[in-house]
Amino acid sequence: MILKEIDTVSYAIEAKHYDSVTPQKVAFIGLGVMGYPMAGHLAQAGHQVTVYNRNQARAQQWSTQFQQEWACTPAQAAAQAQVVMACVGNDDDLRAVFLGPDGALAGMKAGSLFIDHTTASAQVARELSAIAADQHVSFIDAPISGGQAGAQKGMLSIMCGGQEKDMERARPLMMSYAQACTLMGPTGSGQLCKMVNQIAVVGLLQGLAEAMAFGEQAGLDMERALSVLSKGAAGSWQMDTKGPTMLARDFQPGFTVNWMLKDLDLVAQEALRNGAQLPATRLIQEQFAKIAAQGHQNLDISALFTLLAHSRDAG
Repeated sequence: MILKEIDTVSYAIEAKHYDSVTPQKVAFIGLGVMGYPMAGHLAQAGHQVTVYNRNQARAQQWSTQFQQEWACTPAQAAAQAQVVMACVGNDDDLRAVFLGPDGALAGMKAGSLFIDHTTASAQVARELSAIAADQHVSFIDAPISGGQAGAQKGMLSIMCGGQEKDMERARPLMMSYAQACTLMGPTGSGQLCKMVNQIAVVGLLQGLAEAMAFGEQAGLDMERALSVLSKGAAGSWQMDTKGPTMLARDFQPGFTVNWMLKDLDLVAQEALRNGAQLPATRLIQEQFAKIAAQGHQNLDISALFTLLAHSRDAG
């Protein structure tokens, strides 16, 4: 089977209706495939946005596209902001942009709000929230679901942990790029809910990959099969979105194998702490590790199908 590796960032965002809100001064830290369009939606909704990204060329490109400012450090980006948002890679990345003399917290004023969209551990959310509180800065952990397409369309789902008063302040901003944002409980609850999301996603994806591979092997017209199955009990977002791309062997990333492995590691660590039993999830994590070991860590998570499907290029 021939796999095409994709490692590009799409900078397009789709138009959407934005609610009328009072413009705010916002800093956005992290302009990856999710953060770039999210910050773009904030700018298009009428907010004054200053961005920071480790790769300054990307920050400059964003600044040119949206006619807003960029900064050389997180602290500089946060200096004039009422609300600071971050969407970076992991716990260590989050600490790096939040703490220290150049970190966002160093530039934030008392009474400001930090919203973290990173998929990270519940522990780091609690840790940084406590540090922020010492400086009279509020903190919400707000991991996102919906993939790159959801970010570009401004249709993400956001699960949050923190205080209700901070959530009411944050919600109008987050709705610039979301279709739903829900407070799940105290700090860390957003991250725990995202772990639940990832457990469900990989379980559905594994089932879909097995079903698709079985149908192909049995000689069924799987495009026709998808059409009827999607209207019955097996229908799901995963089937509608990933089923056709599996059939086409099109694994351009919406969410990569590498990032899912990172998320499943967070799930495994939390399960050790709370005693949850995750037999299926652990097996699927091993499947993703096999794909990464083959050098395909930057493919979409639907590449799980490649471990099961008969190769069209075989023979």
